[in-house]
Formats: sequence, structure tokens, C-alpha cells
Amino acid sequence: MHLKTNYLKNITILSLLLIIFTVIPAIAQDAEDEDYLNVGGALRYNIAHQNYESDPTATNTYGTMDTWRLNISAMYSDVSLSFEYRFYPTFNTHFIHHGYLGYDFSDNLNMQLGVTQVPFGNLTWNSHSWWFLTPYYVGLEDDYNMGVKFSYDFSEKLNLMFAYFRQQEPAGPAYGSASFGGPGAGTYSYNVIPDNAGVLSNTGANSSIRELNQFNARLAYEILDGTTLGFSGQIQGLYNSVLEETDYGHAIAAHLMSNFDNFNLQLQFINYDYAAKDDAGETLDRVQMGAYGDPYYGDGVAARANIITAGLAYTIGVDWGPISSVQPYIDYSLMTKDGEINGMNFENTHMLVPGFLITAGNIFTYVDFAMGKNHPWLTDSFGTGLGAGHLDEAGNPVPVEDLDWNLRFNINIGYYF
Repeated sequence: MHLKTNYLKNITILSLLLIIFTVIPAIAQDAEDEDYLNVGGALRYNIAHQNYESDPTATNTYGTMDTWRLNISAMYSDVSLSFEYRFYPTFNTHFIHHGYLGYDFSDNLNMQLGVTQVPFGNLTWNSHSWWFLTPYYVGLEDDYNMGVKFSYDFSEKLNLMFAYFRQQEPAGPAYGSASFGGPGAGTYSYNVIPDNAGVLSNTGANSSIRELNQFNARLAYEILDGTTLGFSGQIQGLYNSVLEETDYGHAIAAHLMSNFDNFNLQLQFINYDYAAKDDAGETLDRVQMGAYGDPYYGDGVAARANIITAGLAYTIGVDWGPISSVQPYIDYSLMTKDGEINGMNFENTHMLVPGFLITAGNIFTYVDFAMGKNHPWLTDSFGTGLGAGHLDEAGNPVPVEDLDWNLRFNINIGYYF
């Protein structure tokens, strides 16, 4: 009851702020032309039907509020502000999505300071659907952390981004269970968090680790009109508070983004190694990760893996009343893992999402047929699949070679203002 009261109080405060910030621009008539303050947001709903491992029931089809959010952008004295805060009623949590100050040192050099998107892989997203793809679920797509980022244009075709992140973005009030939760579990993007139950270590030791000190560089070059080839590198620090040491892993990516006619093609290859240790000093094959108030219970995420992604979309302009375009797409990702448990190798994760986006003014509707094997969001055993595989009836991870595809038909309707 106390948590619910605080939740309602926070919603009330932010609603009042929304009213105040909406009125201020109308009053500030004397502001300079280049200064501004804009307030916006979004409200999104999901309609879903899921067909996973268990037999269907009446509750397999349902509707829910996905999220509502507040957006603020401003510019004063050449310093810009971009801020977004999100509420997820389904998960009983809320948190910052991003919030940073920006400054242009020149026409070619920009800085962002605060909670900003990690410059890694295809940007802004490496996918077309509402679901994103597997890299998002291991913290390597649309990831946000706290630090400083620079972007430099050598020319109209060549861009370099480099960044330093001290830590993950601030977490919201929900941290999942007491056994598994930790810093980073109540966030928008996925972060490595402590395993306080010792379920992911071969020695049974806890893993008191968290993200600390991350370095990123991203180089992108437009090799043809509308086609950009890029390379990204990340050095990821994981601090163990028991060992009092930081170990550094890596992630590297080659990526291509191409726009031709009405097509958009996205290709990407990722190799990563979190180089994490448990509290006994042993190298981990699986790490705990979390977001939205919940960690990946029981199975975690493979500490070393390769991920291949591919996506193709085609935009069709139409004049159907308020509908201006329809964009069919198909996205696929394959995650191959390096690790074994009880003499069995970790099983691959597959994700396939055909669907289409309908644009009607400020309303964007995603219609997705999301399919997955060993995918933590497409299973009755939520949170399992990115490590060894699914859990058995006793709650132990068991790699299964030939799983059936799990399916979720999902319609996401969002009004953006």
C-alpha cells in the first residue's frame, strides 16, 4: 500500500509539472528566437495473444497499458536539454529513459552530458519492430548510461562518436526480488547486476558485480548514397565489490544501414565477452542482467556470445483517411553462446519478427508476429533462455536442442505528442 501511494504521488507531481511546463512557453514572450522549451509525451497500449509452451487459456489474450511518458526539450544560451521519463504500469515501475545537456562546440563537434544513448551498432535502432531484436535484451541495442559522449563529423560522410560512461542510468523504484535484484534492475535498458543468490556461478558463489567505467567508440562512413558502413567498439568494466577489483570485457560490432528507394536494410554482427568473475574469483559463464524492475531469474545471460541480426523494411505511401503510410518489415537475430552446464553446451537464441507499422498522424501502430526460441520475453518461464536455455520443473537450466517456436501476436498503439 505504501508503494502504491508513493507511485500515485509521483504521477501527480509529474502531471503538475507537465501543466506548468506547458504554460511557461506561452508566458515567456520575451525569450530569444533561438531559445525554446517544448513539452511532449506519448501514451501506448498493447493488445496481445501469446502461444507459448503451455496449453492456451482464456488469459492468453489480453490488453494492457504499455507506457506513458513525459518528454521535454529546451535550448537556452546555446545549451540544449533533452529529457524523457517513462511510466510502466504493467511492471509497477517508472524510470528515466534519457536526460542530458548538449552543446555544439562547432558545426562539426557536439557533446552530450548525462544519461545518453551508448554509441554502439546501428543507430538509433538496429530493428524495425516494437520488439527490437536480441542485442537489446543483452544491453547492446538502444542502451543508455550515465556519462559524456562526443560526436565529430569529419565530413558529410564520415562520423566518429566516442564516449565514457561512469555507470548505468539511474534505476527506478522496482528492483525485482530481494534475492536477485540490484542496481540496474529498475531501468529502461539492460545492465549487468549482482547475483545475490549464487545461481549463475559454477562454484555457487554470489556475484557482487555492477557496471563501472565503460568506454565506447563508433566510426561510420557513407560508402554509397544512403548506405553507411560502421564499426563499433566497447570496453566494459565490471566492478566486484567483494574482490574490490574491476575486470574489463569487450563488445565489437560491424554494422550496415542502407536506404534505397523505399527500402531500409539493416545488417549487424556483434561479438562480446563480459569477462565477469564471481566473488570466489572464478570466471562466469553467465551473468545476471535486469531491466523494467525484473532480472533474468535463474538462467541469466551468456557471458560470451556472437549475435547476427538482419532486418528489411519497405515503406508504402497511402492516402487512406488519416493513414499516410504502411511499412511492412521482417527482422531476425541469432545468438550463439560460448558456455556449458553439466556437460551440455548452451543453446542458441533465435528471434524472428515479421510485422508492419501503420502511421496515421501522431498515431503509430505496430502489428508484430514475434517468434522466439530461448527468448526471455517469449516464454512461459519469463527471464530464461539467454543463458543455458530453459528451466526444467525443478528450476534448473537445461539446454534443449530443438525447441518449438513460441509466438506472440502483438499490436502496440501509441499516440505521440
